[in-house]
Amino acid sequence: MQKDPAAHLRELPSVDELLGRPRLLGLAAKAGRSIVTQAARSVLADVRAHLKNDPGNSHAVDLPEFEAQVIARLEDMLSPSLRRVINATGVILHTNLGRAPLSDDAAARIAETATRYSNLEYDIPSGERGKRDVHSAALLAELVGAEAAIVVNNNAAAVFLVLHTLAKGAEVIVSRGELIEIGDGFRIPDIMAESGAVLREVGTTNRTRLRDYERAINERTRLLLRVHPSNFRITGFTERPSLDELVALGRRQQLPVFEDLGSGCLADLAASGIAEPVARASCDAGVSVVCFSGDKLLGGPQAGIIAGRSEIVERIRRNPLFRALRVDKLTIAALEVTLKSYLRGAFDEIPTLRMIRLSANELARRAENFVGQLRTSFPQDATIAVHAGFSVIGGGSTPDQQLPTHLIVISSPRHSATRLEERLRKPERGTPVIARIEGDCLLVDLRTVFADEEAALVTALVSALK
Repeated sequence: MQKDPAAHLRELPSVDELLGRPRLLGLAAKAGRSIVTQAARSVLADVRAHLKNDPGNSHAVDLPEFEAQVIARLEDMLSPSLRRVINATGVILHTNLGRAPLSDDAAARIAETATRYSNLEYDIPSGERGKRDVHSAALLAELVGAEAAIVVNNNAAAVFLVLHTLAKGAEVIVSRGELIEIGDGFRIPDIMAESGAVLREVGTTNRTRLRDYERAINERTRLLLRVHPSNFRITGFTERPSLDELVALGRRQQLPVFEDLGSGCLADLAASGIAEPVARASCDAGVSVVCFSGDKLLGGPQAGIIAGRSEIVERIRRNPLFRALRVDKLTIAALEVTLKSYLRGAFDEIPTLRMIRLSANELARRAENFVGQLRTSFPQDATIAVHAGFSVIGGGSTPDQQLPTHLIVISSPRHSATRLEERLRKPERGTPVIARIEGDCLLVDLRTVFADEEAALVTALVSALK
């Protein structure tokens, strides 16, 4: 006869009974009774909910099992939520995996800045209060060819702050084909509305001419906005004015031209087959102010860079909202190191640029060597091969451009590709590996795997294939 669910509930141990178990007593002495109590209550609450929802699946109370569940829950509570993963997807600026990884030097500077005092807002020569901008402003201005520069916490904040400062309560003219949506549903029209600026669309989705801007200018116009479509492309029957034409129009009408470059490219990547506008070219063309991301093609920390004419940048800096959107000392530390790598032309110090610049031949050699290591402990029934393929930059950058690579293609009669991907992503121990699936094969692209991660990747693959 099936026992009444209420009887099972009455048989559950109390929190105090669980806390009296030997292993939990030891954990309470080390981690504190409060958090162990919280874990015990959480486990008991889950069991009660299970008994109420599925009484037919109830079983006898097992105190050692409850004890083990509380220990597992406590370990989960104390484990870092933000943790390292191995990116084997070949997507360099993987938004879900943290976008641009920082250089070792940048990480070291962050650690030093975080654990010691610094001259963040202190001018050492004068002994007086300084500005945090000075640590990156001159470097940014030099690299993009601008008169001045400031940094906020991301590019959406940069766009908002520029619009709020220069065009609150007035009109901003922008091509209908540039009303883009960036990550997580943030749209240019929405950011513009929140900034207080009034959107004035001109042209059509695929074709906007200079005369469309000219006809839209009126006494309420304060800004001409150009948005680089970094996360999509419209091809075919298209047209839009050149940047030079738009700048010339702005000068004739005494209106500033603001360009949102999105991805933020500081180095010419044409040699790697990537056609992306360089920030310096916009400043050289005479744009009044530009903004772009720090953690995309620039390869630095999350930030929004604002650069341009000194009087405009100073107006933006004086906006009270700048303080709410400014970056902290750790971002400044990482950004300064990254920018100095650019200044020296040491592009391979920046992981994002190093990955982009890897050739297909280099990746082929690396993939073959990796497969050679893997085969020594690879299950005999699994199939492994190296095939030509493509990597992508990702992060809303260069959507129609790919980088030739060589992929490690793996299949197994024991596990489907979906199951292999899951076993790599949720290992019993070790670092999670994020890979790609194509057909019924698992794909590994070493472009985004650091050299010192290869041994861990071999171990993870062998374990997943068992």
